[in-house]
Amino acid sequence: MIPLKDDVPNGSVPFVTFSLIALNVLVFLYQASIGMGGDPRAAEAFIFEFGVVPCRVTGACSVHGEFPHPIATIFTSMFMHGGLFHVAGNMLYLWIFGDNVEDTLGHWRFLAFYLLAGVAAALAQIAVHPGSRIPMVGASGAVSGVLGAYLLLFPYAGVLVLVIFGFFARVVRWPAIIVLGFWIVVQFLNGLITASASAGGGGATGGTAWFAHIGGFLAGMALLFLLRPRRGRRL
Repeated sequence: MIPLKDDVPNGSVPFVTFSLIALNVLVFLYQASIGMGGDPRAAEAFIFEFGVVPCRVTGACSVHGEFPHPIATIFTSMFMHGGLFHVAGNMLYLWIFGDNVEDTLGHWRFLAFYLLAGVAAALAQIAVHPGSRIPMVGASGAVSGVLGAYLLLFPYAGVLVLVIFGFFARVVRWPAIIVLGFWIVVQFLNGLITASASAGGGGATGGTAWFAHIGGFLAGMALLFLLRPRRGRRL
């Protein structure tokens, strides 16, 4: 299920959303340029250096020199991605749902909201796998926060989605409560499966940081109430 657009009109130019998308794309292009430099280890080293490694944040492991500081990597990791589909998917969701959340919160509140949701998402994943040495990258956690806020703000907004099932593909219009509700249910189910596998096999594995998605989504809901301007005032 791939969202294509929503039908909620926007009352202002979402320049923060546009800027975040541009920054994520530029960082991804820089990552890609490192990978094309002839040494595949350079791109991997970049991920390990600026991605957030849970055990570095918790102090369960250390890296010589500790640059950047482990806390700083929580922020740098938000603008890095593991591949083309990773960045494209995140930016598509941010493009569709971010502008309306920005319009509701105001530009600078939305920027604070986005970063705080990303931090909460990273901390949720770290709390589940505090000893993991696998770097976590991507805007997924922050974007999940946007989805959580959008669900509360516009539960019955129409969302045009491309539904693909085997060889069957169809464009349909569903309310946001179904599209985003289905999305978060999938995250919870995969998170439970991952947690069970880790408990049975002893340790975190690579792949999708499901608990970052869940943590970001829930944080987005909470942050909406904390940051939403009163009496419609926006900044």
